[in-house]
Amino acid sequence: MTGPDTSHTAPWLADFYRDLHRHPELSFAETRTADRIATKLGELGIDTTTGVGGTGVVGMIRNGDGPTALLRADMDALPVEEKTGLPYASTVRATDPDGREVPVAHACGHDMHVTCLLGALEVLVNEQDSWSGTVMAVFQPAEELGSGSQAMVDDSLFERFGTPDVVLGQHVAPLPAGMLAAHPGPAFAGADSLRVLLHGTGSHGSMPQESVDPVVMAAATVLRLQTVVSRTVAPTDTVVVTVGSLQAGTKANVIPDHAELKLNIRTYDPDVRTRVLDSITRIVEAEAAASNAPKKPEISPIDSFPVLVNDGDAVARTTAAFRRRFGDDKVTDPGAGATSEDVGVFATASGAPICYWILGGADPAIFAKAAAAGTTPVLPPNHSPYYAPVIEPTITMGVSALVTAARDWLD
Repeated sequence: MTGPDTSHTAPWLADFYRDLHRHPELSFAETRTADRIATKLGELGIDTTTGVGGTGVVGMIRNGDGPTALLRADMDALPVEEKTGLPYASTVRATDPDGREVPVAHACGHDMHVTCLLGALEVLVNEQDSWSGTVMAVFQPAEELGSGSQAMVDDSLFERFGTPDVVLGQHVAPLPAGMLAAHPGPAFAGADSLRVLLHGTGSHGSMPQESVDPVVMAAATVLRLQTVVSRTVAPTDTVVVTVGSLQAGTKANVIPDHAELKLNIRTYDPDVRTRVLDSITRIVEAEAAASNAPKKPEISPIDSFPVLVNDGDAVARTTAAFRRRFGDDKVTDPGAGATSEDVGVFATASGAPICYWILGGADPAIFAKAAAAGTTPVLPPNHSPYYAPVIEPTITMGVSALVTAARDWLD
């Protein structure tokens, strides 16, 4: 039998997903989401613990002797204003850790991850004669900060619930729904985010000669930072440097006294990472000196993600199960990407192998139409205000993939 098993798609799953999508919550503030998860786990008769690592939830299904499989889903949303136009689109606003009111949306698909894991748990509970061992379902907070998994580990996750024999999980992305993709070895890049505070001297807009203009300083810095990738590292190295935020001033005729940049850096190699971070520091300080800044800029870390290294044997074993279940044409190797994930912390901390795969979430008809026209579809990526996976067949495939992977690893 190939293709996802539609008999495993419970009617409540689509409504549950829409509810989560309408009510996104920022990192470490996923209280409503955690409550909804805990309530559903209770309805399924699953031993449930809340408040792990802040807002994390752990559900345990103990089904006799055998291995322990950790199945993970992340819960948090992003400070993004949703523009999908969907009838269940988010209109939520919340206060971020810096005290600012921001829009909130599930622009990365974590609501889909939660829904699929709950659907898989229902199948595993109802069909316990088909496997034995222990399922540790981990609903993790704050993936977007790169610290939610570590928070759960630091809260004695493995001491309290046991050590897994494998870590399994998936991330929805704009591949055709119904497709799965996994890459052995380094699969998701390490990431570092930095805050750069540039100091200037404020003045009236009519008297720029009396200022050290931090806006000009910031603009020059942003442009010069583009040379880090093009002129500092080898063309064969995987590096991304993004300036995602530039904030300065409040009024057109007032030159402010400071500007703030927020940077995101993606790398795979530790030596390359060090070279890139050193280059950023050099450029930022040099531009400040060239602008005659009254004091040196301040560079501080925001968050950091380790490289996610998929275990080769675990990927081979899990994708073989996928191919048997869904067919060779439904499983592919996407290669290494520049996106980041903190799920690997669970594997590193427990010593267990990890297989983390991509779950297609885009309308297959779009790809079929493009293929017929000989073109490539351009789709909103994760973190876009227009990103949202199609509900089906994404949920059905996501549930089936988790069930298939778990059963293959459990006796």
